[in-house]
Order: sequence, then structure tokens, then C-alpha cells
Amino acid sequence: MRAKITYLVTAAVLVFYFALVGSRGVLLIKTGTLLTVTFGVAVLILPVIGLWFLWKNTQFVRRANALAAELDAEGGLPVDELKRTPSGRVDRESADAVFALRKAETEDAPGDWRSWFRLAVAYHDARDTPRARKAMQRAIALHDGKHVEAA
Repeated sequence: MRAKITYLVTAAVLVFYFALVGSRGVLLIKTGTLLTVTFGVAVLILPVIGLWFLWKNTQFVRRANALAAELDAEGGLPVDELKRTPSGRVDRESADAVFALRKAETEDAPGDWRSWFRLAVAYHDARDTPRARKAMQRAIALHDGKHVEAA
């Protein structure tokens, strides 16, 4: 729940910032000189890109959460079997061991979105966020029945 609240607050702050930047872009355009209109258009492009990125990220999170809920209903969510340091961080060796199991599971069933979901969690636990995101995107695509190129 804390992560949801943090995400919503961050998204709200970003939307406010995009609106503020966009209003400055409009003011620059209203000035009417070639230079200010050019800068105004450039300034308006930034919030558009930011809103697109925020929208895509929000879609990704919602779809990943929907997969997690479905997997939880099936009783297939990965159990937290990781050892932790005294500070509460995941022990690297433990994460690597679980990752090896999840990778083997995914290699045995490359078309199963559930194994890709669990692999994404293992990547995340091993602090490999880019690969975790790619694995989750693959899980989402497989769940939705979309054709996915071999990795």
C-alpha cells in the first residue's frame, strides 16, 4: 500500500509540474516572436513526452499488478525464500540461488507467462531492474497472447 501511495503522490507531482511547464510554453508562444514561439513549442514537447512516459509506466505497473493478483489467486506467487542481511536487504548469494532456479524454470517452459513473472521477481531481487522489467514485459505479452520473439 505504501508503494501505491508513493507512486500516486509522485505521479500527481509530475502532472502538476507538466502543467506548470506547459503553461510557460503557452506564455512563450503568446509572446509571438519567432524565438519565443520556437522555445514555447520546445517547452511544450517536454510535458507531452513526460505524460507519455508516465502513462506507459502506469499501464505497465497496472498490468503487472493484475498478473500478480491472478497468480496469487492461483496460489502461484513466488514464496519469499530469500535470506536477508541484518539490515533487511536481500542476501546476494541467496538471490542468485533463487534466480538460477527461476531461470531454469523459465527455460523449461518458455511460453508460460507465470514462469516469466517469477523470473522477473528473481531479477528484481537480484537488483537487475532492466532485466526484471523485460521479463515482466514478456510475461504480460504472453499472458495477453501476443507473439513474443525468442530472447
